[in-house]
Amino acid sequence: MSQLSFKNRIAVNYIITTGLLILVVFFAIYTIVKHTVYSRIDEDIKVEVQNHFKEIKIVNGVVILVDKEEWEEREHNTVSVNPVFVQFLDTNKKIVEKSPNLKTQTLVFHDSVENFELFDTKIGSNTIRQIQVPLSIKSKKIGYLIIGMSLTNSRLVLNNLFDIMCLAFPAILVLLFLIARFFAGRSIKPINAITNTSKTITKDNLKTRISLPKTRDELYTLSKTINDLLNRIQEAIEREKQFTSDASHELRTPLTVIKGTLEVLIRKPRETWEYEEKINFCIEEVDHLNMLVDQLLLLARFENEKQHIVPESVYLNALILDVLTLYSDKINNKKLHIKFDAEGDYYIQSDTYLILTILRNIISNAINYTNTEGKVSILLSKENNKTICTIKDNGIGIDKEDLETVFNPFYRSKSSDHPEIKGTGLGLSIVKRISELLHVKFKIASKIGEGTTVILNFDEDEK
Repeated sequence: MSQLSFKNRIAVNYIITTGLLILVVFFAIYTIVKHTVYSRIDEDIKVEVQNHFKEIKIVNGVVILVDKEEWEEREHNTVSVNPVFVQFLDTNKKIVEKSPNLKTQTLVFHDSVENFELFDTKIGSNTIRQIQVPLSIKSKKIGYLIIGMSLTNSRLVLNNLFDIMCLAFPAILVLLFLIARFFAGRSIKPINAITNTSKTITKDNLKTRISLPKTRDELYTLSKTINDLLNRIQEAIEREKQFTSDASHELRTPLTVIKGTLEVLIRKPRETWEYEEKINFCIEEVDHLNMLVDQLLLLARFENEKQHIVPESVYLNALILDVLTLYSDKINNKKLHIKFDAEGDYYIQSDTYLILTILRNIISNAINYTNTEGKVSILLSKENNKTICTIKDNGIGIDKEDLETVFNPFYRSKSSDHPEIKGTGLGLSIVKRISELLHVKFKIASKIGEGTTVILNFDEDEK
């Protein structure tokens, strides 16, 4: 059996639930009607019992009917409306008197039934409701009164009601199924539209978007979520294409330089000092290439968010001193004035390697882009239980319009104006990725000719 469509499953589930509810309602209606009918008959029988108690007297132990002619006339008049059958028995349960409408039939006394208990029985082919009442005088039992009332009309009404419900139940279910299926089909039209639109979206066609429904319901949320997902996928793919293009270009450039230099060397014999000069130049390019590959690999790890974070107590003072020691040769060559000011020992909970990577990139930029005999200051402080690291230089600065762009991979602001400053354009991109990963607040402010200020905000419970 093939699986039902989503539309039919909605309709079937609705019908099952509604069918059970209708079944309960029908059962309740039938029970209430039956109870009402029987209650009315039982009440009428009890009234008849009381009336006939008033119409009898006992003479010498014999049951005498009072005004027998009037009683017979009343029974005769009510026969066609709702037959009431009356029968008197003596203590031996022999018939003393009975109502004329019984004719040749008699009411049967049931020994198994308690006195004053109402029950259903048969008289001929007709069903009746019957009660058996003992007759007593001065606490002495002298006989029995049996009263029965026909249930034929009541049973006919109840049977007709039952038949109507049995016929109406499947008809209602079929009708409701068709209605539910129709409205379910209309309800899932937007889903079909989403499906059809999604089929047209490929890696080469990511600009198509799903039309948002006018009603802000669950389908609107679903459509908007899918569109947001497509936006992120498109941005990721475009970023990957741009990254791949830039990376291949950046890798090709030093390789081309190295190849060209070596080709020049082998064209003709040269002096020893020329070989040394060109080989040293190639070594510098290889170092640059190694640094570029390392940064590309590091950046790729953060792009995929697979970097494993190892939280531990990080001593910021020592890390900053280690970075300054690492770049001591460059600092001395440029005769830079370095000022490191810390009010005390600063510890944070984070990943030592990643924090070191952030500090190396920022301090390296400050040193590289500061002119000879310039100043670089590093300040550690605390504000609102948060550790603040401020790195400031008076270097060449960054244009205001480039402050956001400098975080893009391989972007270097005004790199052609300063060819003497080597770099890959990946430093700040890596810093941004790590900062987001460690939830470090990163701010940068700069002005051309005045320098750049970077502020790192570490939470005390940084993980």
